[in-house]
Amino acid sequence: MVRAAKQPKRKKARKKTTRKRSTAARKRLTPRKEKRGLAGEELLLDLDTPELRPLAEQVRELGGAAIGCYREPFSGRPLLLAALPLEAVEATPFQRDLSPTHTKRLAQKIEESGSFLDPLIVVQGTEGKFWTPNGRHRLAAAKVLGLRQVTVLISPDESLAFRILALNTEKAHNLRDRSLEVIRMARVLATRNERVRESDYADQFESPALLTLGVVYEQERRFAGGAYHPFLRKVDRFSSRTLATSLRQREGWASRLIAIEWEVARIVEELRERGFRSPYLRNLVVARINPVRFHRAKKGVTKPPMEIGAALTRMAASARGFKTASVRERDLALVAAVAGDGED
Repeated sequence: MVRAAKQPKRKKARKKTTRKRSTAARKRLTPRKEKRGLAGEELLLDLDTPELRPLAEQVRELGGAAIGCYREPFSGRPLLLAALPLEAVEATPFQRDLSPTHTKRLAQKIEESGSFLDPLIVVQGTEGKFWTPNGRHRLAAAKVLGLRQVTVLISPDESLAFRILALNTEKAHNLRDRSLEVIRMARVLATRNERVRESDYADQFESPALLTLGVVYEQERRFAGGAYHPFLRKVDRFSSRTLATSLRQREGWASRLIAIEWEVARIVEELRERGFRSPYLRNLVVARINPVRFHRAKKGVTKPPMEIGAALTRMAASARGFKTASVRERDLALVAAVAGDGED
């Protein structure tokens, strides 16, 4: 008698369980076992601390008051808590644009609560003033409310102004806000040190794509950066050249992107004339002309799949030769699904 061959076990259910477990693991917040930072008694400082004494004197000269000082509990760096006249504080010149709507709403909520609780983080600025790298809307709200003084945390580390972008969460950054703030920061840094390399500030800039998009947004505020961001993330890399040199190169890339967008706008208009009304028309066109759209990054590989200059050349050629007759409704449904998953 011949025995029936064993049927292989189905693994579909097990894969599904594994996926659920891995998703749950990613969402779980696991506290670090070893404790970090300073103990309570180690935080205490007095106003005669050498690192903070000049700042305390400057605060008094400006008409403010030095309230106290302490060591920041994570890094141990000294900080001065003070009150400063509003006219002694200004936003860093590379910050995102002020939103009047957000400022009015913030001032209203402060008025309703009866308290201005959050100190501004400030560092030494120019012309005897202090810079706040992440308190622009609170500073503006204080002016709307007519406050004489505002509480501040002063750091003697001036470079903090260029490292604090990621902590700026008062009003959520969209892609344009982030890009404009990064390019403004880069232009200030390029004037401060002509020899500094772009790659030296990779942590501060977060992504090279933000630099390129920032140059684009300086020229075209209504540019659809979200459609091009996935493309740039694959081909754009930080340069080892000086920051000033790399910015000039990015200006050339930005001009080419704007020219490509003109072609894309023409294609989108033709598709609308054919009866397409989807809000994802531009995303579809940009995805179709993206020469690296099927590339999947490999772990540990930092080299781009194609140099950005060559990629822009191929992208522009694809835009000029785009066939609108090849677009189908099902194509738009797929692009809408990808966009809905939050790829960008």
